[in-house]
Amino acid sequence: MASVCASPENRKSVAAVVVTYNRKDLLLECLDCLCKQDLGALGERYGLSVIVVDNASTDGTEEALATLAESGKITYFNTGENLGGAGGFNYGMRKAVELGHDYVWVMDDDCMTHPDTLREFLIAGEGLNGEYGYLTSVCLWTDGTPCSMNRQRHPLHHTIEDFTPELQPCTLASFVSLFVPADVIAELGLPIKDFFIWTDDWEFTRRVSRKYPCYVVGTSVVTHKCKVNGAGNVAIDSGERIARFRLAYRNDIVLYRGEGAAGYAYVAARDLNHLWRIATEAKGRKLERARAVLGGTFEGLRFHPAIEYVKRPEKRQPLPSAGC
Repeated sequence: MASVCASPENRKSVAAVVVTYNRKDLLLECLDCLCKQDLGALGERYGLSVIVVDNASTDGTEEALATLAESGKITYFNTGENLGGAGGFNYGMRKAVELGHDYVWVMDDDCMTHPDTLREFLIAGEGLNGEYGYLTSVCLWTDGTPCSMNRQRHPLHHTIEDFTPELQPCTLASFVSLFVPADVIAELGLPIKDFFIWTDDWEFTRRVSRKYPCYVVGTSVVTHKCKVNGAGNVAIDSGERIARFRLAYRNDIVLYRGEGAAGYAYVAARDLNHLWRIATEAKGRKLERARAVLGGTFEGLRFHPAIEYVKRPEKRQPLPSAGC
């Protein structure tokens, strides 16, 4: 692996937080991409450290990272159990803030950053004089087309279709390359770990965008090496994902509850549309699919998970020299 910038005391520190679970090969590729970040002249003012949050993988991930962790080139945490994506990001962002990093850059283990991804975030942040809640990258699939599951929204129900080099306002964004000042996390709280999976990124980014302007940085680009370029669809997905959709509908209630009556109206209209699609498009297991929609929605009405907070340290702890 090539060298990642160190974080001397006189530099602002960026912590790349990577959450992983049983995808060792993708994780190693992700880390290699992070090691190739080219900050240019900004390397004099910023440094990059890497934090890996392992949701108790059983595929040899910990052993594969042992040398990097022991040498201090990455900071490795094993959660001891699978906390889901939501719990993993909650854990990693908490650790990054507690360690004294100034910015937290979150991503999944199948997010492949480009050499200038971070540099473009830093340029945009300085151009905004630090007056933003978060910055988010343009996310492409492996064929170079936009990755549909990671398209940002602005306003709330409008998917951004065209990405330009100029900054674009953003309301909702995914955790596939999200750049957040540690002060914002300390003020507004961590992702909701009780979600386990799905909606944790949208709820967190909406929480932030309600208070601060947030932006898509069109020149900051990543590649998402997910298996297919498509968002989940309860009407046509198969296998264990059908049952997991219950969590998505439950968690969405928490997200849209914050929008008041308009949010509930949106959820009602969307759920009716999804039930119609199940009736007309599903090839089987229609009752199970409908139960995921309705069961998750009604469960969400009673679901009020807590938002956890983290304090920034009064004095920054010595940060690891992250060189891969």
